[in-house]
Amino acid sequence: MKWCRFDSGGHGVYGIIEGDTVVEVSGSPFDTYIKTDNSYSLDSVKLLVPVIPPTFYAAGINFREHVTEIAHLRGEEPHFPPAADVGYRANNALTADGEPIIVPSDATEVLQYEGELVAVIGKQCKHVTEEEALDYVFGYTIGNDVSERTWQHGDRTLWRGKNTDTFKPMGPWIVTDGIDPENCNVSISLNGKVLYQYNMSGAIFSVRQFISRMSQYLTLYPGDVLWMGTDGAQENMKDGDVCDITIDGIGVLSNPVQWQK
Repeated sequence: MKWCRFDSGGHGVYGIIEGDTVVEVSGSPFDTYIKTDNSYSLDSVKLLVPVIPPTFYAAGINFREHVTEIAHLRGEEPHFPPAADVGYRANNALTADGEPIIVPSDATEVLQYEGELVAVIGKQCKHVTEEEALDYVFGYTIGNDVSERTWQHGDRTLWRGKNTDTFKPMGPWIVTDGIDPENCNVSISLNGKVLYQYNMSGAIFSVRQFISRMSQYLTLYPGDVLWMGTDGAQENMKDGDVCDITIDGIGVLSNPVQWQK
């Protein structure tokens, strides 16, 4: 099943995508819902971020090649995390598919994309095993963890390097079945040119490992999201660029870059 959120009279409502049609639902996929009699063509609706998460989690550095590339850029030896390490992002940074990534005028040129698989929690969980963990996942979507590297490394926290408004595109929808989070392909393109491709099998820690470890300390709730990190090295994005993140079985998340004057 494919779920979306879209604008209906200035309000965000959930819908089920059936082919090229969006069927509006009353309620929430994380609780109870019923299909309404309202349906629209997919290309006629304004898609919103597919879920507003109660908590927005993001994996720490989670791919060996990414760790190695960063270490080499710094002239250091790579150090791999001994356990799944998670951080937080802010909902103010979320923006939908097709919306511009708006970059403050004082940002430096080191503005980079990070194409990521996003797991969406479907059921409350606490103290779950790795074997049980995926039973608590509602589905998967796509994220672009836009990062201003000068701010990221210069500020004491990630408050603006990662969490500036619109720096976290997510969408276009949530796919609930047919996705193997440990073996799906991710492709990152800038202005139509493929810059990097990777497979989730390269993750140091899997979705199930993250959820299990996190649940030993935190209660995860329906609608929480977990961004799984990216692989490889990134290139800088400029004003007018369009960044596309494609994940097999989910679709394409596409956002233009708009630098403020």
